[in-house]
Amino acid sequence: MSELETNVPRIVLAAAGTGEGKTTVAAAVMALLADRGLRVAPFKVGPDYLDPTHHRAATGRPSRNLDAWLLPPDVLRALFRRAVTGANAADVAVVEGMMGLFDGKSAADDEGSTAAVAKLLGAPVILVLDVWTMARTAAAVVHGMTSFDPALPLAGVVLNRAAGRSHFELCRDAIASATGVPVLGWLQADAALAVPERHLGLVAAGERGMDLARLAERARETIDADALLRIARAAPPLPASPDPLPPPADGVRAVIAVARDAAFDFYYEDNLDLLRAAGAELRFFSPLADARIPIDADALYLGGGYPELHAAALAANGEMRDAVRRFASSGRPVYAECGGLMYLCEALVDEAGARHAMAGVLRGESRMDRLTIGYREVVAIGDSPLAEAGWTVRGHEFHHSVRVGGSPSPAYRRMDGEETEGEIGGPAANVLASYVHVHFGTDPRLAARFVASAVAARDACGGG
Repeated sequence: MSELETNVPRIVLAAAGTGEGKTTVAAAVMALLADRGLRVAPFKVGPDYLDPTHHRAATGRPSRNLDAWLLPPDVLRALFRRAVTGANAADVAVVEGMMGLFDGKSAADDEGSTAAVAKLLGAPVILVLDVWTMARTAAAVVHGMTSFDPALPLAGVVLNRAAGRSHFELCRDAIASATGVPVLGWLQADAALAVPERHLGLVAAGERGMDLARLAERARETIDADALLRIARAAPPLPASPDPLPPPADGVRAVIAVARDAAFDFYYEDNLDLLRAAGAELRFFSPLADARIPIDADALYLGGGYPELHAAALAANGEMRDAVRRFASSGRPVYAECGGLMYLCEALVDEAGARHAMAGVLRGESRMDRLTIGYREVVAIGDSPLAEAGWTVRGHEFHHSVRVGGSPSPAYRRMDGEETEGEIGGPAANVLASYVHVHFGTDPRLAARFVASAVAARDACGGG
């Protein structure tokens, strides 16, 4: 792949911390540029499934995650290239950061941070700054963010939640005189544009989206799109380098049924792309609304989501719960993450203490309890449909439930020696369920092994 093919204009929208309005401003910028007829490729730094739903609503394109801790640098760049070239060709890429600009895996360096991703992509950084409670102090914040890492200069600032034009001008003039960093525009404080949160982050766009028409109209009036594009187009070409990911397989090798609805919608878009590249045809279905799994499925993928919010409806769909149980009993591969694990248990106990019957593939139940969050580097304890024993896998956990009961065979051992909540089970060790959300890009063998497991199970049953 040549340098010309990867010279896509790009910017990273970052902030000094969480809650500054990155998602609102990112959606505004994406919608503003898309309204100009540009093909906008959206991205999100870090392991986030909810902000990307708002990106998709603003651009009409899936948003992909860029995580400098989960992914090796060459893989991160390769996934970025694949998402902006060829059939996915884009005119501009807009990357929304996570947390604060320099927040990542540790306090000692910027590993896994938005800053690390910006450096890997050679992307200019635009600071989103919530000025609701400040005036001239805005200049001090910008000065600190600029001087903290001289290797990562800020290309501009967008002010969020300004009280009005005079407030914006006061902050703008202070920043310009003290730092010289250009202020590219602002968004006025507007409660109607805020997105509500719940225990795992923002509410998804499909439940209550932003008023994108109103947001884009505001952005047209107060954000300088021409200046943003000039900055994005000033990004240097990404150095040409070999693609470390396997080339796409010839033809379809297996059919994988993927649960996707309001209860299960936490998937890395690149995981789905890598499965397709490994030879999978994906068939989406709804454990909430459908009565059966796609009839020709060779494997089942149950992602994370909010099963606890839809526990009664999942329990009421007894036909689907029976279908999932029969599928697992057939020996075909089943891979479940977090919410998928909860669905495979015998029951789910919600926050009110009500017990709801689930698929019963795994013994025990999940209960809404404490928050568990963090990156995970784990070693596969036994062979599973996704990994061989001894493979090292990177992922993250983010859940408010715990699993109790049963006698599981643990799926992974953490590098710190602790075991994870999950198991390898089923009649032929064909079920892998874990609270760890795995990015398949962390090891290109993962997607290939899952597809190969599906092919082997189908052939063993005399199919295909």
